[in-house]
Amino acid sequence: MHDRIQQPLAILALLIPLVSALPVHAQQTTADEFTLTGSVTGVSQYRLRGVSVSDETPALQASLTATHKSGFYAGLWGSSLKGFGTYGGADMELDAIGGYSRALGSATVDGGLVVYTFPGTHGHTYTELFASISQPIGPVNTKFGLNYAPKRQSIGNADHLYTYADLTLPLQDLPMTLKAHLGYTTGPGSIYAGPAGHYFDYSVGAEFAWRMLNIGLSYVGTSINNAQADAFYTVPGGKRGRSLVDDAFVLSIGVTF
Repeated sequence: MHDRIQQPLAILALLIPLVSALPVHAQQTTADEFTLTGSVTGVSQYRLRGVSVSDETPALQASLTATHKSGFYAGLWGSSLKGFGTYGGADMELDAIGGYSRALGSATVDGGLVVYTFPGTHGHTYTELFASISQPIGPVNTKFGLNYAPKRQSIGNADHLYTYADLTLPLQDLPMTLKAHLGYTTGPGSIYAGPAGHYFDYSVGAEFAWRMLNIGLSYVGTSINNAQADAFYTVPGGKRGRSLVDDAFVLSIGVTF
């Protein structure tokens, strides 16, 4: 458990000295042009597009993002893994993210790429290109997006496409937001497209925010068949496959800075 706690925090430990080592003038210039944000979050389990990749056990996650005033940004995101989700090594996922975001009227467009890595392992890295558009409709914020992973041996010598829609509703006079999500993964042969090569994932929930503290609770599930899940997701020493894809509540508690 001690190792899992330190894994995501190591991301911040590596990056913060790089910023503090800059000359004072360079730091001031950086502060004028860049915004640095981050988070540390504990979740009751890590569900990646509806599938538990922490074997239904708690995971610790951390992120650090630098955003330039032009709209370009780059960052790192990491999480501990267990069971079906791990490839050994550090039992950790570390993602490098780069993109560009811009407001177009009341809408916001965003696009870039994510490189998924698994420290301490070889042959498992893969990349996804992503694009999304966000648009408020009355009091509801909507977001539609897609992620595409080109064909690569590390994901089954196949490609996959993930499309999704998110709805968020901030509650007036309350520091709370209601959320709903629907996603669809397709890509026969990709290990991330499930046993049938396609499936839906969904979630509904709420998030409470107070100063730096964020607390969320979501009900998450998938359309994956239990028998197929048992054959596809069950690994030695791990939980039964169906338990990784069935409906579950996921609690998150984190701080942002």
